[in-house]
Formats: sequence, C-alpha cells, structure tokens
Amino acid sequence: MTTPSDKRASGNPATQAKIELSQKQQREQKRQEKLAEYQKQIARRKRSKLVWWVVGSTAGVAVIALVVASFVFAPEPAPTYEAQNSTGEVPDGVQTFENRSDHVQGTVDYEQNPPAGGPHNPYWLNCGIYTEPQQNEYAVHSMEHGAIWVTYDPARVDEVGLDTLKAVLPSSYVILSPYSDMDTPIAVSGWNHQLKVDDPADPRIADFFTEFWRSQNVPEPQAACSGAIDGPGKA
Repeated sequence: MTTPSDKRASGNPATQAKIELSQKQQREQKRQEKLAEYQKQIARRKRSKLVWWVVGSTAGVAVIALVVASFVFAPEPAPTYEAQNSTGEVPDGVQTFENRSDHVQGTVDYEQNPPAGGPHNPYWLNCGIYTEPQQNEYAVHSMEHGAIWVTYDPARVDEVGLDTLKAVLPSSYVILSPYSDMDTPIAVSGWNHQLKVDDPADPRIADFFTEFWRSQNVPEPQAACSGAIDGPGKA
C-alpha cells in the first residue's frame, strides 16, 4: 500500500531535494502569513488604544476646562449683610423721619419722594429686581418688613451704573426699580431712613445696607418679603 509520504518521495535525490525545499518554503510562507496577521492584530489594538487614549484625554481636558470655566465665569455671589445688626452708626447724608405704619386702601400722598415709610397697602411688594416703576403703597409695606428699596432715575443712571448698583445688593429683602421725578439719580430707602446719592459707586450705599437691611427697628421685622404682589417688570 502506498502512503502519502511515499507519494511525496522521489528516487531521484535532486528531485527529492526540490520537493523538500518546496515543502519548507510553503511552511515558511504560512508562518510568515500568520506572523503578518498577528502583527496586523497588534497594530489594530495599538491604534484602538491610541484612539481611546486620545478620546479619553480630550474628554478629560474638556471636563477640566468646564470646571475651570464654571469658576472663572460664574457670577459673583451677592453681598451678605448681617440681618438685624443696627449699630446706630448712621452713614453720612442719611435722613431720618417719623412715619405712620397703618394699612390703608387707595393711594397715599407721601411726605418723602420716594417714600421712606408711612401708611401703605395691606399687601406688600415681593422683593426683587424690577425693570418698571412700582406702586408706592406696596413697596412701602415691604420696607415695613425690613426690606431696602433702591430707586433710580432711568434718565440719569445708565446700564453700567445699574450694574454697579446691582453689585452691592443682597439676594433678598431688597427692591430695585426705576423711579421718575426724583430730585437725585439714586435713592436708597429703608423704613424711616433714606440716603440720596449721585454716584451708583458711592460706598455709602453699602454702608446703608449694613446699618438698615432687615433692621430690628422696623414695625414688622420678622415678616416675609415674598408671597404677595409681583409688580410689573419683575426680572
């Protein structure tokens, strides 16, 4: 019986050598092909790792950039003042009055312009920033609760000045609104106290808040400044 090895064998030594060489070449070729395929797989893995490394690095840089930007471009926090912390050191230029605090219906002819206290509506104006003038009787009630009412003449205070004013306002118990026909560009009013200034950067504005914001000396020092009337133009 003839075996496969017999078929590959040859009686001629030269021919047999050629057969063995051909078989060796075929094995080497297969080995080279396997080696090439393996190298391709290694290369693909390296490229995949590189891609993921680049993606991961880019994502990491993006996250870091977002975190940094959140600190760099975050708005400045509102200033804080100590509530009910009146020291009796009234800033220069502050006028002091004595006003009634009864609740009335309809309009009131106030002694100060803008008002710094007096009879007022039973409902108060919710504190906040307003882009339109507000009804006196509501805002005065808010001052009775310890809020500060900052009014400005829009004809004499521009956007830059308005931003300067906003920078000194606390986050609560304050009303900012335009007010026509004032004899000064800016008035800062608390219950029975008022400061009139020409410059929105006047440091006495912050001093006024330090002394009178949520003062214990108002008629209703613990009452709310929300939950009532939203005036027109509330930001």
